[in-house]
Amino acid sequence: MKLGLSEEDIKKSVNMLSVALADQMTLYVKTRKFHWNVSGQSFMELHKLFEAQYTQLEAIIDETAERINKLGSNTIGTMEEFSKVTRLKEAPGKYPSQKDMLKELLADHESVIVELRKDIDADSDAGTTDYFTKLLQDHETIAWTLRRYLN
Repeated sequence: MKLGLSEEDIKKSVNMLSVALADQMTLYVKTRKFHWNVSGQSFMELHKLFEAQYTQLEAIIDETAERINKLGSNTIGTMEEFSKVTRLKEAPGKYPSQKDMLKELLADHESVIVELRKDIDADSDAGTTDYFTKLLQDHETIAWTLRRYLN
């Protein structure tokens, strides 16, 4: 495969993409959980918001996995693999209030934004850097939306 990248650069990009993929999967599962379990006065609005966000994350997950494949590597794909490399924490058995759901998702998206900025600075593959920049912008938009609910 001739991509104009060294094997070392490809491996570095794939490792960063795999961690980003695991973060997306963790956010997807959390957002689904909150979609299923939200209740209260703003139930329908938040139920629909979470659905829109997990649908967006689903597309992002697929794009990230395909970026890994474009670099000639296999993509991790089990919950065990994702949980080993994600930078985010789950809260099994906890069902937060609406406000706390929004705060938790916002904190996770902001964490991903911070980490993606580091990844952009550390990557030598222009294609992956461009992809991370788009991903960063997607997370900034989601975070902005969540933040607006909390103001």
